[in-house]
Amino acid sequence: MSFGVVILRLLTAALLGSFVGIERENKKRAAGLRTHVLVCLGSALVMVLSEYLFNAYRGLTNVDPARLGAQVISGIGFLGAGTIIKQGVSIKGLTTAASLWATACIGLAAGAGFYTAAVVAAVIVFVTLRTLSKFENKEKALTGISVKIENRPGKLGEVASFIGKMGANINNVEIEDDEEDYMVVRFTLNLPKGLAQNDVVSQLKTLNGVKSAE
Repeated sequence: MSFGVVILRLLTAALLGSFVGIERENKKRAAGLRTHVLVCLGSALVMVLSEYLFNAYRGLTNVDPARLGAQVISGIGFLGAGTIIKQGVSIKGLTTAASLWATACIGLAAGAGFYTAAVVAAVIVFVTLRTLSKFENKEKALTGISVKIENRPGKLGEVASFIGKMGANINNVEIEDDEEDYMVVRFTLNLPKGLAQNDVVSQLKTLNGVKSAE
C-alpha cells in the first residue's frame, strides 16, 4: 500500500467522522465533533493496519485481515455506554451511542478503501440525525433551570436523580460556575405534561445541599 493511499484513507475517515460529529456538536451532546473524528480515524487506522499485516505476513502465518476490525465493532461499546445516562425510568444518549457505533463502521469502510459505502453511510447517518428527529414525539416542553449546589462528590448526581424521579428528562447539563464551596449547574429539561417549571424549581429548593434554583 502506497503512502498516498494511506493518507487518503485516513483523511477520508477524519472528514466523514467530522461530518457526523458536527451534527452532534450542534446538539451539544457528550460525544461531539472531536470524539466522532477520533473514532472514525482510529477505526480506519485499524483497517489500514490489518491490510498491512496481511500483506506483510501473507504466506508466513495465518493472518485474518478482518480480525482487528471485528474487535472495533465490539470494543466501541464501552465508549457508547459512556454517553448513555439513565434518569428515573428514562434513558438518554442512545442516539449518540448509535452514531458513535455507526461512525466506527464508516471508519472501517474508509480504512478498507470502500469509499462509496463510507460516503453513502455518512450521508445517511447525518440525514437521519438531522431530519428524522422532527418525526419524534414532541409532546414534552424544553426548559432550562439553573441550580446552585454544594461542590462535593456525588451531589450533582443526587440532584440529577432527584429531577429524574419527578418525571423530567435531562437533555443537557452544563456547569456554569465552579467555586470552592458551590457550583452553578444549568439543566436543560424535557418536561412532561402536568409538570411545570415552577414545580421543579420549588422541589429542588427543598433538596439538601441546594442553595438556590431558578
